[in-house]
Amino acid sequence: MDSITIKDVAKLCGVGVSTVSRAINNHPDINEETKNMILQVIREQNYIPNNSARNLKRSVSRTIVVLIKGIDNPFFSAMIKIFGEEIQNRRYSFLLHRVDSGENEVDVAMEVIKEKKPKGIIFLGGCFSNSQEKLEQLDIPFVLSTIASGQMDQNWFSSICVDDMAESYKMVSYLCGQGHKKIGILAATPGDESIGRLRLLGYRKALLDHNITPDPSWIFYSDEDIECYTMGNGYRQMQKVMASGQDLTALFAVSDSVAIGACKAVFDNGKSVPGDYSIAGFDGLDIARYYNPAITTIRQPVEEMALATIKLLFDMIRNKALNQQKVFFGELVVGQSTREV
Repeated sequence: MDSITIKDVAKLCGVGVSTVSRAINNHPDINEETKNMILQVIREQNYIPNNSARNLKRSVSRTIVVLIKGIDNPFFSAMIKIFGEEIQNRRYSFLLHRVDSGENEVDVAMEVIKEKKPKGIIFLGGCFSNSQEKLEQLDIPFVLSTIASGQMDQNWFSSICVDDMAESYKMVSYLCGQGHKKIGILAATPGDESIGRLRLLGYRKALLDHNITPDPSWIFYSDEDIECYTMGNGYRQMQKVMASGQDLTALFAVSDSVAIGACKAVFDNGKSVPGDYSIAGFDGLDIARYYNPAITTIRQPVEEMALATIKLLFDMIRNKALNQQKVFFGELVVGQSTREV
């Protein structure tokens, strides 16, 4: 070959161009055996990395980007505050970038990488289900925070989250233990593949394990064209519950905001919580504690999760960590919005 290119090296090795780039730059997200094989081919073929590419690498800014999907979800506010403080404490810049519901996070990330040249990315919220080929396009460290990762190979990403299915199971089991036999759920959209799906699975499994057959008419989905995790959505969903004629005694809402909106709908219809309906939430928002009645909820360890996200990302940036998944436990907090029947 007169002048071998990075594409030629990738073809000889049977890998993608981004994988070759990771080997050259000693990126942590690459198998050691694969990296050694690529470097051996590079030596044999006398490949010299393009100088402009090296200069581009040097021009990477000291910026961490947080890509957020579901910016209306108040649960993310505390995490974003901690992200900003911790990133700035490390003398990096912090950039928050919104991802719309119909956009693919990796596509958005690629555009941000081209424009901002960040050192790392945090994906916050939404669903994340991408192929290995798609993930290989991301040649900088990234961490998924509070995101359901679908069926992806865990070797290709790092994540910080709670076990949404297990924690939802815990909440619905509590309601069953309070004597409720007809428990509905204020769910995410029917096509949700992220935390909404996991919380629905936890709800169903808890009912089955308590010898209650889940009735499809007990599931009240969010509309596709609105934000799921808001008080306004909870209000609309609870109006549907009361209009349905279902004699439910308890509702599990997929977030505290939804639960609070549902309570308001109950009050506006001349009924009471927990007298007519026991309503439970998920997240552990401050407002859930100060609302009247205080919401029975699953409290997520927000501060610990946010700090773990930042630590893992910077460890990866400094080549001190490989991809890993950390799962935190939630805490069942009993408020005044549920009662025994």
